[in-house]
Amino acid sequence: MVEQALRSTALEATHESLGATFTDFAGWRMPVRYASDLAEHAAVRERAGLFDLSHMGEIHLRGPQAGDALDNALAGKLSALSVGRAKYSLLLTEDGGVIDDVITYRLAEDHFLTVANAANAEIDAQELTARAAGFDVEVEDASARTALIAVQGPRSEAILLRWFEGTDPGVEGLLAEDLTGMRNYRFAAGTYRGQELLIARTGYTGEDGFELYVPADLAPSLWEQLTAAGGDDLTPCGLACRDTLRLEAGMPLYGHELGRDLHPAQSGMGRLPALRTKGDFVGRAAIENAEVEDRPVLVGLVAEGRRAARAGSAVRGPDGADVGTVSSGALSPTLGHPIAMAFVRPDLSEAGTELVVDVRGKDLPVRVVALPFYSRA
Repeated sequence: MVEQALRSTALEATHESLGATFTDFAGWRMPVRYASDLAEHAAVRERAGLFDLSHMGEIHLRGPQAGDALDNALAGKLSALSVGRAKYSLLLTEDGGVIDDVITYRLAEDHFLTVANAANAEIDAQELTARAAGFDVEVEDASARTALIAVQGPRSEAILLRWFEGTDPGVEGLLAEDLTGMRNYRFAAGTYRGQELLIARTGYTGEDGFELYVPADLAPSLWEQLTAAGGDDLTPCGLACRDTLRLEAGMPLYGHELGRDLHPAQSGMGRLPALRTKGDFVGRAAIENAEVEDRPVLVGLVAEGRRAARAGSAVRGPDGADVGTVSSGALSPTLGHPIAMAFVRPDLSEAGTELVVDVRGKDLPVRVVALPFYSRA
Protein backbone atom coordinates (compact mmCIF):
# COMPACT_ATOMS: atom_id res chain seq x y z
CA MET A 1 0.00 0.00 0.00
CA VAL A 2 1.43 3.38 -1.07
CA GLU A 3 1.48 5.91 1.75
CA GLN A 4 -0.13 9.17 0.69
CA ALA A 5 2.01 12.28 1.11
CA LEU A 6 0.81 14.84 3.61
CA ARG A 7 -0.56 18.10 2.27
CA SER A 8 1.18 21.32 3.21
CA THR A 9 -0.09 24.85 3.65
CA ALA A 10 1.46 27.85 1.92
CA LEU A 11 3.16 28.69 5.23
CA GLU A 12 5.15 25.47 5.64
CA ALA A 13 8.51 27.14 4.94
CA THR A 14 7.63 29.86 7.44
CA HIS A 15 6.82 27.29 10.12
CA GLU A 16 10.08 25.44 9.44
CA SER A 17 12.07 28.65 9.78
CA LEU A 18 10.43 29.19 13.18
CA GLY A 19 11.49 25.73 14.37
CA ALA A 20 8.01 24.23 14.47
CA THR A 21 7.39 20.61 15.40
CA PHE A 22 4.95 19.12 12.90
CA THR A 23 2.19 16.54 13.14
CA ASP A 24 -0.16 14.76 10.76
CA PHE A 25 -3.58 16.34 11.21
CA ALA A 26 -6.35 15.18 8.88
CA GLY A 27 -3.77 14.48 6.16
CA TRP A 28 -2.02 17.83 6.56
CA ARG A 29 1.50 18.50 7.85
CA MET A 30 0.68 21.07 10.50
CA PRO A 31 2.70 22.79 13.25
CA VAL A 32 1.77 21.26 16.60
CA ARG A 33 4.05 23.64 18.56
CA TYR A 34 6.97 25.99 18.05
CA ALA A 35 8.54 25.91 21.50
CA SER A 36 6.26 25.30 24.50
CA ASP A 37 2.60 24.31 24.55
CA LEU A 38 2.16 26.09 27.87
CA ALA A 39 3.84 29.30 26.70
CA GLU A 40 1.76 29.40 23.53
CA HIS A 41 -1.45 28.75 25.49
CA ALA A 42 -0.58 31.54 27.95
CA ALA A 43 0.23 33.92 25.10
CA VAL A 44 -3.31 33.59 23.74
CA ARG A 45 -4.92 34.05 27.15
CA GLU A 46 -2.72 37.02 28.11
CA ARG A 47 -1.66 38.69 24.83
CA ALA A 48 -2.24 37.12 21.39
CA GLY A 49 -1.37 34.08 19.33
CA LEU A 50 -0.89 33.65 15.58
CA PHE A 51 -2.28 30.48 13.99
CA ASP A 52 -2.10 28.93 10.53
CA LEU A 53 -5.50 27.34 9.92
CA SER A 54 -5.16 26.93 6.17
CA HIS A 55 -6.04 23.25 6.42
CA MET A 56 -9.69 24.26 6.93
CA GLY A 57 -12.07 24.05 3.99
CA GLU A 58 -13.70 27.03 2.24
CA ILE A 59 -16.80 26.34 0.14
CA HIS A 60 -18.56 29.11 -1.79
CA LEU A 61 -22.22 29.05 -2.81
CA ARG A 62 -23.29 31.64 -5.37
CA GLY A 63 -26.64 32.22 -7.00
CA PRO A 64 -30.14 33.59 -6.40
CA GLN A 65 -31.11 30.48 -4.41
CA ALA A 66 -27.88 30.11 -2.43
CA GLY A 67 -29.67 30.86 0.85
CA ASP A 68 -32.44 28.37 0.08
CA ALA A 69 -29.87 25.70 -0.80
CA LEU A 70 -28.12 26.21 2.52
CA ASP A 71 -31.44 26.10 4.38
CA ASN A 72 -31.93 22.66 2.86
CA ALA A 73 -28.37 21.53 3.51
CA LEU A 74 -27.73 22.82 7.05
CA ALA A 75 -29.66 22.73 10.32
CA GLY A 76 -29.72 26.52 10.72
CA LYS A 77 -31.71 29.12 8.78
CA LEU A 78 -28.98 30.69 6.68
CA SER A 79 -31.33 32.54 4.33
CA ALA A 80 -32.19 34.91 7.19
CA LEU A 81 -28.54 35.83 7.75
CA SER A 82 -27.71 39.47 7.00
CA VAL A 83 -24.81 40.40 4.73
CA GLY A 84 -21.76 40.95 6.91
CA ARG A 85 -22.72 38.35 9.49
CA ALA A 86 -21.70 34.77 10.22
CA LYS A 87 -23.60 31.85 11.73
CA TYR A 88 -22.55 28.60 13.37
CA SER A 89 -24.53 25.58 12.22
CA LEU A 90 -24.48 21.82 11.68
CA LEU A 91 -24.36 19.62 8.61
CA LEU A 92 -26.49 16.61 9.54
CA THR A 93 -26.94 13.10 8.21
CA GLU A 94 -30.40 11.87 7.20
CA ASP A 95 -30.42 10.08 10.58
CA GLY A 96 -29.79 13.30 12.51
CA GLY A 97 -26.13 12.66 13.28
CA VAL A 98 -23.50 15.34 12.76
CA ILE A 99 -21.32 15.25 9.65
CA ASP A 100 -19.62 18.51 10.63
CA ASP A 101 -20.03 21.79 12.46
CA VAL A 102 -19.46 24.77 10.18
CA ILE A 103 -19.46 28.55 10.10
CA THR A 104 -21.20 30.28 7.20
CA TYR A 105 -20.60 33.90 6.18
CA ARG A 106 -23.01 35.86 4.00
CA LEU A 107 -20.73 37.80 1.66
CA ALA A 108 -23.54 39.19 -0.51
CA GLU A 109 -27.25 38.63 -1.10
CA ASP A 110 -26.43 35.77 -3.47
CA HIS A 111 -23.03 34.68 -2.10
CA PHE A 112 -22.22 32.60 1.00
CA LEU A 113 -18.98 31.08 2.30
CA THR A 114 -19.15 27.94 4.42
CA VAL A 115 -16.01 26.99 6.34
CA ALA A 116 -15.51 23.31 7.15
CA ASN A 117 -13.23 21.43 9.50
CA ALA A 118 -10.11 20.04 7.86
CA ALA A 119 -11.02 16.39 8.39
CA ASN A 120 -14.40 16.91 6.69
CA ALA A 121 -13.65 19.56 4.07
CA GLU A 122 -13.94 17.30 1.02
CA ILE A 123 -16.96 15.47 2.43
CA ASP A 124 -18.69 18.77 3.22
CA ALA A 125 -18.06 20.07 -0.30
CA GLN A 126 -19.54 16.90 -1.77
CA GLU A 127 -22.57 17.03 0.54
CA LEU A 128 -23.26 20.70 -0.13
CA THR A 129 -22.97 20.11 -3.87
CA ALA A 130 -25.37 17.17 -3.73
CA ARG A 131 -27.84 19.02 -1.53
CA ALA A 132 -27.78 22.06 -3.82
CA ALA A 133 -29.13 20.01 -6.71
CA GLY A 134 -32.36 21.56 -7.99
CA PHE A 135 -31.50 25.02 -6.67
CA ASP A 136 -30.24 27.91 -8.78
CA VAL A 137 -26.80 27.97 -7.17
CA GLU A 138 -23.19 27.11 -7.97
CA VAL A 139 -20.98 25.41 -5.39
CA GLU A 140 -17.21 25.93 -5.50
CA ASP A 141 -14.64 24.29 -3.24
CA ALA A 142 -12.00 27.02 -2.92
CA SER A 143 -10.02 25.31 -0.14
CA ALA A 144 -6.87 24.73 -2.19
CA ARG A 145 -6.48 28.39 -3.11
CA THR A 146 -7.47 29.90 0.25
CA ALA A 147 -5.35 30.52 3.34
CA LEU A 148 -6.73 31.15 6.81
CA ILE A 149 -4.66 32.93 9.46
CA ALA A 150 -6.03 33.62 12.94
CA VAL A 151 -4.98 36.21 15.50
CA GLN A 152 -6.47 35.27 18.86
CA GLY A 153 -6.18 36.90 22.27
CA PRO A 154 -7.01 40.10 24.18
CA ARG A 155 -4.50 42.18 22.19
CA SER A 156 -5.70 40.95 18.77
CA GLU A 157 -7.55 44.12 17.84
CA ALA A 158 -4.60 46.35 18.79
CA ILE A 159 -2.27 44.21 16.68
CA LEU A 160 -4.50 44.39 13.62
CA LEU A 161 -4.83 48.15 14.06
CA ARG A 162 -1.03 48.48 14.13
CA TRP A 163 -0.89 46.44 10.93
CA PHE A 164 -3.47 48.70 9.30
CA GLU A 165 -1.52 51.79 10.35
CA GLY A 166 1.91 50.43 9.41
CA THR A 167 4.03 51.16 6.38
CA ASP A 168 2.32 49.88 3.23
CA PRO A 169 0.01 47.25 4.78
CA GLY A 170 -1.45 46.56 1.35
CA VAL A 171 -5.04 46.78 2.61
CA GLU A 172 -7.70 48.61 0.62
CA GLY A 173 -11.41 49.03 1.28
CA LEU A 174 -11.11 48.58 5.05
CA LEU A 175 -10.72 51.16 7.80
CA ALA A 176 -9.69 50.96 11.42
CA GLU A 177 -13.33 51.62 12.33
CA ASP A 178 -14.30 48.40 10.56
CA LEU A 179 -12.27 46.49 13.15
CA THR A 180 -13.08 48.47 16.28
CA GLY A 181 -16.78 48.45 15.49
CA MET A 182 -16.91 44.76 14.55
CA ARG A 183 -18.91 42.54 16.91
CA ASN A 184 -18.58 38.79 17.30
CA TYR A 185 -19.66 36.74 14.29
CA ARG A 186 -19.38 39.77 12.02
CA PHE A 187 -16.87 40.35 9.23
CA ALA A 188 -15.60 42.99 6.83
CA ALA A 189 -14.30 42.53 3.30
CA GLY A 190 -11.67 44.43 1.34
CA THR A 191 -8.51 43.66 -0.60
CA TYR A 192 -4.96 42.77 0.39
CA ARG A 193 -2.35 43.51 -2.27
CA GLY A 194 -5.10 43.68 -4.85
CA GLN A 195 -6.77 40.38 -3.94
CA GLU A 196 -9.76 39.48 -1.77
CA LEU A 197 -9.42 39.79 2.00
CA LEU A 198 -12.02 38.76 4.57
CA ILE A 199 -11.53 39.59 8.25
CA ALA A 200 -13.99 37.98 10.68
CA ARG A 201 -14.35 38.36 14.43
CA THR A 202 -14.55 34.63 15.00
CA GLY A 203 -12.31 32.03 16.59
CA TYR A 204 -11.91 28.76 18.46
CA THR A 205 -10.00 29.71 21.59
CA GLY A 206 -12.50 31.34 23.94
CA GLU A 207 -10.73 34.69 23.49
CA ASP A 208 -11.42 37.75 21.40
CA GLY A 209 -9.81 37.44 18.00
CA PHE A 210 -9.98 37.55 14.25
CA GLU A 211 -9.72 35.11 11.35
CA LEU A 212 -8.29 36.39 8.07
CA TYR A 213 -9.00 34.73 4.72
CA VAL A 214 -6.65 35.52 1.81
CA PRO A 215 -5.45 33.79 -1.36
CA ALA A 216 -2.87 31.15 -0.43
CA ASP A 217 -0.02 32.82 -2.31
CA LEU A 218 -0.37 35.91 -0.08
CA ALA A 219 -0.25 34.00 3.21
CA PRO A 220 3.53 34.31 3.78
CA SER A 221 3.53 38.09 3.35
CA LEU A 222 0.44 38.49 5.56
CA TRP A 223 2.01 36.32 8.29
CA GLU A 224 5.20 38.39 8.11
CA GLN A 225 3.33 41.68 8.39
CA LEU A 226 1.19 40.50 11.28
CA THR A 227 4.29 39.22 13.07
CA ALA A 228 5.96 42.60 12.66
CA ALA A 229 2.86 44.44 13.85
CA GLY A 230 2.45 42.13 16.83
CA GLY A 231 6.02 42.31 18.13
CA ASP A 232 6.29 40.92 21.65
CA ASP A 233 2.49 40.83 21.91
CA LEU A 234 2.15 38.09 19.29
CA THR A 235 3.36 34.48 19.54
CA PRO A 236 3.17 31.83 16.78
CA CYS A 237 0.99 28.99 18.08
CA GLY A 238 0.46 25.39 17.06
CA LEU A 239 -2.40 22.93 17.22
CA ALA A 240 -1.53 21.63 20.70
CA CYS A 241 -2.41 24.85 22.48
CA ARG A 242 -5.39 25.37 20.18
CA ASP A 243 -6.80 22.15 21.59
CA THR A 244 -6.32 23.09 25.26
CA LEU A 245 -7.70 26.56 24.59
CA ARG A 246 -10.89 25.26 22.97
CA LEU A 247 -11.28 22.62 25.70
CA GLU A 248 -11.14 25.23 28.45
CA ALA A 249 -13.76 27.22 26.52
CA GLY A 250 -15.99 24.13 26.29
CA MET A 251 -15.94 24.17 22.48
CA PRO A 252 -16.65 20.84 20.73
CA LEU A 253 -14.16 19.09 18.47
CA TYR A 254 -15.50 16.96 15.65
CA GLY A 255 -14.75 13.31 16.28
CA HIS A 256 -14.80 13.92 20.03
CA GLU A 257 -17.89 15.89 21.07
CA LEU A 258 -19.57 15.70 17.67
CA GLY A 259 -20.02 12.80 15.26
CA ARG A 260 -22.35 10.90 12.99
CA ASP A 261 -23.44 8.70 15.90
CA LEU A 262 -24.35 11.67 18.10
CA HIS A 263 -27.51 13.77 17.90
CA PRO A 264 -27.07 17.53 18.50
CA ALA A 265 -29.07 17.39 21.74
CA GLN A 266 -26.54 14.98 23.24
CA SER A 267 -23.78 17.53 22.66
CA GLY A 268 -25.75 20.43 24.12
CA MET A 269 -26.74 21.71 20.67
CA GLY A 270 -30.39 20.79 20.59
CA ARG A 271 -31.38 24.39 19.84
CA LEU A 272 -29.26 24.72 16.70
CA PRO A 273 -31.65 22.92 14.30
CA ALA A 274 -34.15 25.59 13.20
CA LEU A 275 -37.27 23.48 13.66
CA ARG A 276 -39.63 26.43 14.17
CA THR A 277 -38.25 29.00 11.75
CA LYS A 278 -37.78 27.12 8.50
CA GLY A 279 -39.13 24.20 6.51
CA ASP A 280 -37.59 20.88 5.65
CA PHE A 281 -33.86 20.21 5.73
CA VAL A 282 -31.67 17.14 5.65
CA GLY A 283 -31.97 15.41 9.01
CA ARG A 284 -35.08 17.28 10.19
CA ALA A 285 -37.37 14.27 10.43
CA ALA A 286 -34.77 12.31 12.37
CA ILE A 287 -34.22 15.19 14.81
CA GLU A 288 -37.97 15.62 15.37
CA ASN A 289 -38.56 11.90 15.92
CA ALA A 290 -35.44 11.07 17.87
CA GLU A 291 -35.82 9.69 21.37
CA VAL A 292 -32.68 11.00 23.06
CA GLU A 293 -33.84 11.26 26.66
CA ASP A 294 -31.91 8.16 27.72
CA ARG A 295 -28.83 8.74 25.58
CA PRO A 296 -25.53 9.94 27.10
CA VAL A 297 -25.16 13.72 27.30
CA LEU A 298 -22.11 15.97 27.32
CA VAL A 299 -20.90 17.34 30.65
CA GLY A 300 -17.84 19.00 32.07
CA LEU A 301 -15.67 17.21 34.63
CA VAL A 302 -13.09 18.69 37.00
CA ALA A 303 -10.61 17.02 39.33
CA GLU A 304 -7.84 17.82 41.78
CA GLY A 305 -4.14 17.16 41.31
CA ARG A 306 -2.20 16.88 38.08
CA ARG A 307 -3.40 13.62 36.49
CA ALA A 308 -5.70 14.27 33.56
CA ALA A 309 -8.17 11.98 31.85
CA ARG A 310 -7.83 11.56 28.10
CA ALA A 311 -10.29 10.81 25.33
CA GLY A 312 -11.59 7.27 25.66
CA SER A 313 -11.19 7.02 29.42
CA ALA A 314 -14.07 5.23 31.14
CA VAL A 315 -16.32 7.13 33.52
CA ARG A 316 -17.81 5.19 36.43
CA GLY A 317 -20.63 5.92 38.83
CA PRO A 318 -20.72 5.66 42.64
CA ASP A 319 -21.43 1.91 42.38
CA GLY A 320 -18.41 1.30 40.14
CA ALA A 321 -20.46 0.65 37.00
CA ASP A 322 -19.45 2.27 33.69
CA VAL A 323 -21.68 5.29 33.04
CA GLY A 324 -19.88 7.12 30.22
CA THR A 325 -16.72 7.98 28.33
CA VAL A 326 -14.38 10.96 28.30
CA SER A 327 -14.41 12.73 24.92
CA SER A 328 -11.60 15.26 25.60
CA GLY A 329 -9.38 15.90 28.58
CA ALA A 330 -6.25 17.77 29.68
CA LEU A 331 -4.52 19.45 32.57
CA SER A 332 -5.84 22.99 32.17
CA PRO A 333 -2.94 25.43 31.74
CA THR A 334 -5.13 28.37 32.78
CA LEU A 335 -6.94 26.80 35.73
CA GLY A 336 -4.14 24.55 36.98
CA HIS A 337 -6.23 21.41 37.48
CA PRO A 338 -7.54 18.56 35.30
CA ILE A 339 -10.62 19.18 33.15
CA ALA A 340 -12.51 16.96 30.74
CA MET A 341 -15.64 16.73 28.66
CA ALA A 342 -17.47 13.43 28.76
CA PHE A 343 -20.69 11.76 27.69
CA VAL A 344 -22.46 10.30 30.73
CA ARG A 345 -25.87 8.91 31.62
CA PRO A 346 -28.38 11.77 31.79
CA ASP A 347 -29.36 10.91 35.37
CA LEU A 348 -25.75 11.63 36.40
CA SER A 349 -25.36 14.88 34.46
CA GLU A 350 -26.33 17.39 37.17
CA ALA A 351 -23.63 19.80 38.33
CA GLY A 352 -22.07 18.59 41.56
CA THR A 353 -22.46 14.88 40.80
CA GLU A 354 -19.43 12.89 42.00
CA LEU A 355 -18.03 10.34 39.54
CA VAL A 356 -14.77 8.48 38.90
CA VAL A 357 -12.61 8.38 35.77
CA ASP A 358 -10.14 5.60 34.97
CA VAL A 359 -6.77 7.28 34.28
CA ARG A 360 -4.28 4.64 33.17
CA GLY A 361 -5.70 2.06 35.54
CA LYS A 362 -6.08 4.35 38.54
CA ASP A 363 -9.25 5.98 39.84
CA LEU A 364 -9.51 9.77 39.54
CA PRO A 365 -12.41 11.31 41.50
CA VAL A 366 -14.18 13.94 39.37
CA ARG A 367 -17.11 16.29 39.76
CA VAL A 368 -19.64 17.33 37.11
CA VAL A 369 -19.64 21.06 36.33
CA ALA A 370 -21.39 23.31 33.84
CA LEU A 371 -19.54 24.22 30.65
CA PRO A 372 -17.47 26.17 29.79
CA PHE A 373 -14.62 25.76 32.25
CA TYR A 374 -13.23 29.18 31.32
CA SER A 375 -14.84 32.40 30.08
CA ARG A 376 -12.91 35.55 29.29
CA ALA A 377 -13.64 38.56 31.42
